[in-house]
Amino acid sequence: MNARSSEEWAAHVGSRVVVRLRDGDGLRDVLGELLAVEGQTLRVQGRRGPVKVQLSSVVAGKPVPPKAGRAAPPHQALSVGDLELLMARHWQAEEQDWLGGWLLRASGGHTNRANSVLPVGEPGMPLDVALVEVVDWYAERGLPPVATAPEPRLDDADTDQLLAATSLFESAGWRRVTPTLVLTAPVAELRALQARLGGAVLPEGLEIDLADEPDPAWLSQYRYRGQAVPEHGIRLLTSAPQQVFASIRTAEGEVAGAARGSLAEGWSGLTEMKVEPQWRRQGLSLALIGAVAEWSRQHRAQSMFLQVAEDNDAARASYARAGFGLHHRYSYLTP
Repeated sequence: MNARSSEEWAAHVGSRVVVRLRDGDGLRDVLGELLAVEGQTLRVQGRRGPVKVQLSSVVAGKPVPPKAGRAAPPHQALSVGDLELLMARHWQAEEQDWLGGWLLRASGGHTNRANSVLPVGEPGMPLDVALVEVVDWYAERGLPPVATAPEPRLDDADTDQLLAATSLFESAGWRRVTPTLVLTAPVAELRALQARLGGAVLPEGLEIDLADEPDPAWLSQYRYRGQAVPEHGIRLLTSAPQQVFASIRTAEGEVAGAARGSLAEGWSGLTEMKVEPQWRRQGLSLALIGAVAEWSRQHRAQSMFLQVAEDNDAARASYARAGFGLHHRYSYLTP
């Protein structure tokens, strides 16, 4: 990242960052949430309050992961609530509002991830009032209300808040749908896939391509509930501070497999991975994971996450072989 580019810093507002700046004859670091980018000034929430940093004094800087919530390797150290909020930065809804600590998201109904409330933290009002606010917010946008319901770990600090929110929606008669697993892994282990699995992964004649934007060939293989991606779906694909669109192509340009990588808050994400039926069981999924992991390493991410349907046994087996392990589960709740 260009440490003096206000445009690049603006993409990380709301993230935890570290900024190294000149201070007299020496250097010092400021660590905290990036509150705003105001012209050529960064406003960072330091330990003793907001700190204004002139970009002209910045030597280096980058987003960093949230504080560890448990004693564990980095890819397992975040609490469930913190990782859920981090993942939302990788798939940012077109419209987002905060209800206290609850994140309201709407993107024309394209994907539950971008059209559900994420009830992490306190809503800043009685829970029954918050439930009415959620229902009304989605009704105003012509969307059905949906809530993300992460399953907490008992040793996390946010366990009670997550349980209380889920209990609220279930007591109102909301039902669980689409059980999903969140898997995580160290980037270093993923990028070493070829060596670890014994050499070349791709069949002869196929090549990996990485691009900053999805081209028509990449988009042609992306389907949501059997339909081509709408315009607001394309905006979601490019909604992270940084992303990469990986594809494996034949010499004729046919897309045999594709995936999206994203970067935010010092983590990378792997989403929208698909291998065409005629190319399955030939190592393409592992090659895509390795390519996105190498891109992630180049952008200093140490950990990667992905989300997979609990009943997708084939994908789960492939991800386990690559080195992913379970972080937590979640479902969606609907009235």
